Amino acid sequence: MRCTLLTLLLLLLLPGVLLAQQISIELGKSPLPINQYYTIGIKLQDQQLKEYTPFPEIEGFKKSSKYSSTETIITGGTTTKILTVYQNYAPLQEGEFVLKPFSMKVNGQTVQSQGTTIVVKPMAAATPGTNLPDLITPDEKPETVLDAQPEFIEKDDNAFLTLYTSKDEVFIGEGFTVALYFYLAAEDQQLLEFHDFANQISGILRQLKQPNVWEESFEFSEITPENVTVEGKPYLRFKLYEAVLYPINQQPIRFPQLSLKMLKYKVAKQPSLLNTERQEGYKTYFARPREINVKQLPPHPLRDVVPVGNYRLSERLSKESVEVNKSFTYLFQVVGEGNMAAIMPPVPEAPPGLEFYPPDVRQDVTRRAGRVSGSKSFRYALLGREPGEYNLQDALQWIYFDPVAAKYDTLRPTLAVTITGTRDTNALVLSRDLGPFYKIIENEDNTLVSLHQFDEIKRYTNIILVVLLAVSGFVFIKRRKL
Repeated sequence: MRCTLLTLLLLLLLPGVLLAQQISIELGKSPLPINQYYTIGIKLQDQQLKEYTPFPEIEGFKKSSKYSSTETIITGGTTTKILTVYQNYAPLQEGEFVLKPFSMKVNGQTVQSQGTTIVVKPMAAATPGTNLPDLITPDEKPETVLDAQPEFIEKDDNAFLTLYTSKDEVFIGEGFTVALYFYLAAEDQQLLEFHDFANQISGILRQLKQPNVWEESFEFSEITPENVTVEGKPYLRFKLYEAVLYPINQQPIRFPQLSLKMLKYKVAKQPSLLNTERQEGYKTYFARPREINVKQLPPHPLRDVVPVGNYRLSERLSKESVEVNKSFTYLFQVVGEGNMAAIMPPVPEAPPGLEFYPPDVRQDVTRRAGRVSGSKSFRYALLGREPGEYNLQDALQWIYFDPVAAKYDTLRPTLAVTITGTRDTNALVLSRDLGPFYKIIENEDNTLVSLHQFDEIKRYTNIILVVLLAVSGFVFIKRRKL
């Protein structure tokens, strides 16, 4: 009885343990130079990010931008997707800082971190692509003048709404960045506030959606300002939307005029402690419409199916010399910028004596700083049937279109494998690892079982029941005669 209760308890607790393992917190590296970001990430496996509480504050750091990374792993027909959302923290000074233990609620699940100690060192030498943190400039508070007669005036503001596109013309399948920004001059922070933002942004996103593109959107749940400089003046930039779009046909991409209604305050001409210093009003800002022209790819037999992007090949062989009928693996990895979802595995044309098997697929996608990059890996299992040297470029090639050079290009393997030994024409069993299901064959009973076995058991059972019934009736009648 005690074992039964313990088993039931474990079964009840198991789903919660498995769910907790699918969501985790990932802390950045320490030490780090003062001109680089520290990161905290939340990692989710096989689930979408629906909601999460804000990332913690770190003493000595300022929250900055966010970015996300997606990994897709396909092994043996099983697909695993891992999404990680990172929060950047800009260090404000050198020293040693303590990140206290904290917890976050992600998709309704509470995830905890033990915290750590972060060491910030002097500035490292600048390298290309280094993200420099923003600096905090404390706001200056205006002096207060006492006046019993409130009079409100409307001040001019330096603010605007703009829709940014990284390109005005693209090829079919070529990615371009779209971002919606609201800029506000640093000295005008007290004049404007967002109004009914949740409803407004929902309507704006519906207008931005395009029916003829593949969209890779950047996920962020809170709008945080960035310190930027426009024409030599400091501004706060609010990123309201960001995505990379890939056109799927030649239809032009049109973005309509967008509008954002903001609360704008009138300020007291002579503010006093006894009277209200601001009076509410509204102002609507507009972003002009934009159109992206989409060009057809140059003539090519595979024009309608080739992926578009900037790619390079990374490859690896598990063994360079293999015996006949012994399996080995070859990794064909496409790395670069483009629509990773559109990349299909190259179909091998195996030479006689070499066999290819369907590949395991892994996809890694990183969305950061308005760019989508990553890799897609195809791991093939191969089997050499006949001895000899095989150049893999004779069996595999992958054609794509380079939008920068405006021409087609081909990725070809550079590796070769040597199959040693003698040909075995009687080899019927492959040495390739087919998975755990086939490993139990040696331990299982291979006796043939008749399809009518259960009918025979039923027949014999009925005969036994009739005999027992007859014996019971005979005994009952004999006892009554006595």
